[in-house]
Amino acid sequence: MRRRTFLSTIALARLAGARELSADVAVIGGGLGGCAAALAALRIGARVVLTEETAWLGGQATSQLVPAFDEHPWIEYAGSTRSYRDLRNRIRAYYLTHYPVTEEARRAPRFNPGGGWVSGFGVEPKVVVAALEAMLAPYVSSGQLTVMLRYRPVAASVDGDRVRAVTVRGLDSGLTHAVSARFFVDATELGDLLPLTKTEYVTGFESQKQTGEPSAPSEAQPANEQSFTHCFAMEYRAGEDHTIDKPAEYGFWREYVPQLKPAWPGKLLSWMMSNPRTLAPRELGFDPVGAGEAGAVNLWPYRRIAAKSNFVPGTYASDITVVNWPQNDYWLGRLIDVSAEEQGRHIARAKQLSLSLLYWMQTEQRWKGLRLRPDIAGTEDGLAMYPYIREARRIQAEFTVVEPHVSTKLRPQGAARFADSVGTGSYRIDLHPSTGGDNYLDVSSQPFEIPLGALIPKRVENLVAGCKNLGVTHITNGCYRLHPVEWNIGEAAGALAGRCARLNLLPRQVRGQAKLLADFQAQLTEQGVELRWPRFSER
Repeated sequence: MRRRTFLSTIALARLAGARELSADVAVIGGGLGGCAAALAALRIGARVVLTEETAWLGGQATSQLVPAFDEHPWIEYAGSTRSYRDLRNRIRAYYLTHYPVTEEARRAPRFNPGGGWVSGFGVEPKVVVAALEAMLAPYVSSGQLTVMLRYRPVAASVDGDRVRAVTVRGLDSGLTHAVSARFFVDATELGDLLPLTKTEYVTGFESQKQTGEPSAPSEAQPANEQSFTHCFAMEYRAGEDHTIDKPAEYGFWREYVPQLKPAWPGKLLSWMMSNPRTLAPRELGFDPVGAGEAGAVNLWPYRRIAAKSNFVPGTYASDITVVNWPQNDYWLGRLIDVSAEEQGRHIARAKQLSLSLLYWMQTEQRWKGLRLRPDIAGTEDGLAMYPYIREARRIQAEFTVVEPHVSTKLRPQGAARFADSVGTGSYRIDLHPSTGGDNYLDVSSQPFEIPLGALIPKRVENLVAGCKNLGVTHITNGCYRLHPVEWNIGEAAGALAGRCARLNLLPRQVRGQAKLLADFQAQLTEQGVELRWPRFSER
């Protein structure tokens, strides 16, 4: 039975018989950006409707099963918003209150439940859901917020340069509801509101002529998008056999050799991969009970979300790790601007790839004790509710962040400073293999700022980008798509939409008039949004 939460129960009661809903701000998409947008608008008194396609709020951290947060080294004290740190603190507090954590782990200054090495914060997705729901619950109880889970946007009503309403359809009931609002935040994973509202957008790889980026191709490649991944969680039960049925496409994936430029070093289902930074062959290792092969990277603790040593004996029978690896990246088709049938076919094939990887490890690598954890994923098949999306449609924005703004090589003195900054972030430009046959592009970037102009479409007046659909390029998306950056983008978008609704302003007015921009930035600062990075000497 699908889990029904406190938030969704109240929403169902309010929706009974209602075919139209109205709000000051409608946030379509309940990922990290969408939740942050809703909270920001709610804090300044706006009435908000928040819709989400899956059964869980949290997007990449929950329904997409990437709860080992991709963060920079200074996240505990700089380079994130106050509310993002509040989310992390609530997650830690949940563990310390509800889980039997060892005394040694309790004393750790930065308790990391998963103890993985890709992230200083690996957690179970259901704990992230609990923390997000707790942050939103007071506004739901008061009636200021309506949360609609398992609703997908299917149409929009547009009048000239303004969006009047977005129609969402219940994936369980089939019922549709028209959500009207003064302002809309597109926080969907693929930028789904953009074609529905006829908002101009770009996809794929821009050309050097368009962006001036040295890493861009000579010709635009709009169908060339980063791979997506259908993640899963697993544990290891020594001496037991949890081998799954042979996947239908196992024969294909077992023999598949990626056709990428530069070349991939052999079959995808192997422990050899391209080093993302050098593209030279790199050997990985896998050992759920030991340290792994000498000199090889052990993938078992890589994205671990539960280290049983952090909890009193008996709490966990095994460590739990998430498989979001090079071996289950899917790049044989795209999810953007294709038919629903084609989209479904590629999602099904990505699932087959992930199951084939598991079956390969259980059989040919003889780790029969590997066991799927459907309870961790919140699904019957043990795979994530939704694919992990790295790249979405991106608005044609008033301002677009390009590689020369953030690249360490091109800006050794530091990233560009933006007068209209609404936040900060930091991550490498990290592009995974793509549908156009490109291998990794992984280069250093400087700690950067988020310009307000990147959230505002060139033409449409009352829609704001709320996650990875902002004004970045195929290249700079690689450093603007991670957990804390998405949260900051959403928080700025929600604050902007709520402020514009309250003061009867348009987003481009706020950006274009010095006094209005200064007032908005002061509001963000008061709410705990950092507009500038401290000097390196201050960290």
